Amino acid sequence: MSPEKYLLDWQTSQTNAESISPLLGQLYRQKGVEILLFGRQIVNASVIDIIKAHRVARRYTGSELSPSQTLPLIQALTELDLSPCRIDVGQLAYEYWKNQDDVSNLNDFLNTALAESLSSSQSVETQDVVLYGFGRIGRLLARLLIDKSGQGYPLRLRAIVVRGGKDGDLEKRASLLRRDSVHGQFNGSITVDESRKAIIVNGNYIQVIYANSPAEVDYTTYGINNALVVDNTGMWRDAEGLGKHLECAGAKKVLLTAPGKGDLKNVVFGVNESDILDEDQIISAASCTTNAITPILKAVNDKYGIQSGHIETVHSFTNDQNLIDNFHSGERRGRSAALNMVLTSTGAAKAVAKALPELAGKLTGNAIRVPTPNVSMAIANLNLDSDVDAEALNTYLREMALNSPLSGQIDYTQSTEIVSTDIVGSRHAGVVDGAATIAQDKRCVLYIWYDNEFGYSCQVVHCMEQMMGVRYKTYPEAK
Repeated sequence: MSPEKYLLDWQTSQTNAESISPLLGQLYRQKGVEILLFGRQIVNASVIDIIKAHRVARRYTGSELSPSQTLPLIQALTELDLSPCRIDVGQLAYEYWKNQDDVSNLNDFLNTALAESLSSSQSVETQDVVLYGFGRIGRLLARLLIDKSGQGYPLRLRAIVVRGGKDGDLEKRASLLRRDSVHGQFNGSITVDESRKAIIVNGNYIQVIYANSPAEVDYTTYGINNALVVDNTGMWRDAEGLGKHLECAGAKKVLLTAPGKGDLKNVVFGVNESDILDEDQIISAASCTTNAITPILKAVNDKYGIQSGHIETVHSFTNDQNLIDNFHSGERRGRSAALNMVLTSTGAAKAVAKALPELAGKLTGNAIRVPTPNVSMAIANLNLDSDVDAEALNTYLREMALNSPLSGQIDYTQSTEIVSTDIVGSRHAGVVDGAATIAQDKRCVLYIWYDNEFGYSCQVVHCMEQMMGVRYKTYPEAK
């Protein structure tokens, strides 16, 4: 191919991606249809990000997929009477074009592939959400909920609850939402209404409620009713403590963004979200590490069987550690997080059993906190029931990432150049590093990257949708 042809092809891709962008917004805002491309959300994506998302096709299918191939499908989707759903246009385009030379049969293809959505009359009913706590996870949840907000999306962020209330507090919290040292600038507009103690984010009015405990809050005074309260503080982790939220007027359910204690259900979306029942009022979304490893462990166990294993977590430092040496009630955590690797304990391996009971008693775990602000790695050393080699195991996990019920949780990379900062912003719970996989006889070692902030927050949003009964179906259905 001539040098000029490369530039021409790129300009054509840009033109098609520019045509795709407004159609994505139209489908989402008017119909509640979220478009994905091989599991990657492209609503609100930039033109360049849309082009890059198309390149993912090569990783899974072995062939190119260009915006010129998805554009006709997306244009056709705008003409269909679709109910709210999620559509992976990458997978649809791959299935269509591998058997077609033109678009003459496109409508028939889409009518068949999306028949259930076309026949559904699912309505959209707005559900109120309150974020209790506005730290690392709370602010990322706010970003995600605002990014998804629209006529077709039922979860509406109505309020955040924080301690404080001193002069300048509101502007500081807005600034932390606006700018993030790890995740970058917020994509949108944020203004502050000091008189009403509110933050307006991309047109979403978010009430800021100052309180030192749930007992001080009455959500109904702000027009908030039957709300899902997402507790990001970690102050209470059992049913008794979290039940304090349910005593607040206007609160209906509670989701904890930390491992739950006692009889609380610990949910890893993609693995055991079906355990959430309509009558459940308090649920835990487990930990970031448990969410990262459980879907991959389930995939391995389903095919090869896991006899036993050890999970070593190399985890970025967190707010509960000291920046410089100082007293800390936890062992070793008083030493400077910015200067040391800190050996500590983790309950993530044992917590896997709460979501995946068949692995109860089979896993041990430990953790090393390291001087990076975000993105962690779990190293799973597993003893299997059957023989396996690295190529076969990687092929299987790559297929799980592309086309399985776990494709939303598992991502896969074969790059030998990936480092931790490349995973910042990953929406998957865990990313298998195929280039590092070791397998021989009945033993394997898997290296699993995960954005312990953003990837986990995406899992939390999925749990929120499941709890409130607004989780939309994804087409085409995973095989």
